[in-house]
Amino acid sequence: MMEEEREELVVSKSSSSSVVVVVEKQGAKLELTVDEVVEEYVGSFGFSQLLHVFLVSLAWIFGSQNTLVTIFSDAQPSAWTCTATNAASCGGSHGGDASSVCGLVPGTWEWVGGNKSSTIVEWGLVCDRKFLAALPSSLFFLGSLVGSGFYGWMADAYLGRKRAILVSCLLTSITAFLTSLSPNIWLYSLLRFSNGFARSGIGICCLVLSTEAVGRKWRGQVGQYGFFFFTFGFLSLPLIAYPTRTCWRNIYQIISLPPLLYSLLILLPFVSESPRWLLVKGRSKEAMDVLKIYARLNGKKLPANLVLLEPSAKLAEGEKEMNLWGTKWAARRMVTVMTAGFGVGLVYYGVQLNVENLDFNLYYSVALNALMEIPAVFIGSVLLSFMNRRQLFSWSAYIAGVLCILCIVFSKGKANKSKGSWAQLSIEAVGFMAASTAFDVMYIYCVELFPTNVRNFAVSLLRQAIMLGASLGPVLVVLGRVSPALSFLVFGVISLFSGLLSIWLPETKNAPLYETLEQQEEEEKINCISKEAGLQLGK
Repeated sequence: MMEEEREELVVSKSSSSSVVVVVEKQGAKLELTVDEVVEEYVGSFGFSQLLHVFLVSLAWIFGSQNTLVTIFSDAQPSAWTCTATNAASCGGSHGGDASSVCGLVPGTWEWVGGNKSSTIVEWGLVCDRKFLAALPSSLFFLGSLVGSGFYGWMADAYLGRKRAILVSCLLTSITAFLTSLSPNIWLYSLLRFSNGFARSGIGICCLVLSTEAVGRKWRGQVGQYGFFFFTFGFLSLPLIAYPTRTCWRNIYQIISLPPLLYSLLILLPFVSESPRWLLVKGRSKEAMDVLKIYARLNGKKLPANLVLLEPSAKLAEGEKEMNLWGTKWAARRMVTVMTAGFGVGLVYYGVQLNVENLDFNLYYSVALNALMEIPAVFIGSVLLSFMNRRQLFSWSAYIAGVLCILCIVFSKGKANKSKGSWAQLSIEAVGFMAASTAFDVMYIYCVELFPTNVRNFAVSLLRQAIMLGASLGPVLVVLGRVSPALSFLVFGVISLFSGLLSIWLPETKNAPLYETLEQQEEEEKINCISKEAGLQLGK
């Protein structure tokens, strides 16, 4: 009878050592962190996490569609044709491009493709009103800038990751549909701002929710999976836009439906909240329930006496919990990440917009642009499995910077109306893939640099910096129409500078995901002391 009441438990202190302890069932508690439970009992990346990551990452499709939909809805009309019986009424021409309609008598001409093919066509955003065509996109990125901070704070403090994604998807669906009903450019621009605010929670919360469910060695690859779905959303746009090319409102109505269906049919019933966030909020029983679900789907079972170690219990009585900006090392790290993110966002979106200058059909150009992302995501996923985060990010940024500068050699300038050479196009393509790799790795790096209680907020701040850089990308593209060499030079220098900033960031490959700033500060100090002691012994 006494033998039946005894069992062997493995209590791990690190990944490299374990001790077998014989304890009484009724008296002992096996206290482990979420990281230790996932690594030792649930499995680093089993079927349950694969399904979880897949279901969560589907939401990236909607973020991509709503971000890039203006490529088609706000497209510049290709040409116009004269409808008057006498060509003299159309300036002696039977047609021409958009720039030649200024001064024509209204009613004597019409756009090729109909009068509702894009917002520019329907509301006449040409000639003296052409500056208004940039307003919706600018406000969209401004909305994303504001929304990133809001969702990051709400996801960490109140909503959690799952409910933040739910709110973001529902608001994205509503604002996209309302955008299709816009009566004028002013309300359309306001709704694009609202749509940018709404969808900004999708990317940051999906990334965090995915990576917090897996073991440390899989975080890099899992973080990359979301970008595959982003690319899929990008690729889907030409397929949606081409059948709806006669009315721009239809594309908004179509892309408004998937986020709603996803929220009700997939997210709510099948996706679990992050056990790390639940534990930080003191909801240890719910966190344990989630881990039990993961273990069961992986064909495993958690020990009956397992208790999750709550990081909040480590705070001394009367001691205030640290915050990101109030903690010197975290604030310094955040500023470095945001500065690098600003540069990466500027280069990534700026180089991407150069595809508009290719002399190809718009639908083919967008598809080609999206396809360039696939090698970047695939290469990044493979390299993350064995390369250091800091090394991969910096080298990707360096390669993008060098290739952007190399493009100056092949710039033909404004005087030459021909498009860039095939050599320049090839260099730009490889440079964009390198910038895309740096962009993807930067998000994963940020997830690992900060603990659970501020992780969503930190990623949202990175997202804000990226969006701020993205808002300047179109300015450099316009500058490139005057001086291609200057725009390439700016892209190159900023990319090189962003890569250089990684020198001041610590390496995070195979490092644990900490739960609080207090825990991370204490553990990193211990690791630093251990390394210094090891170096001294080595001497």
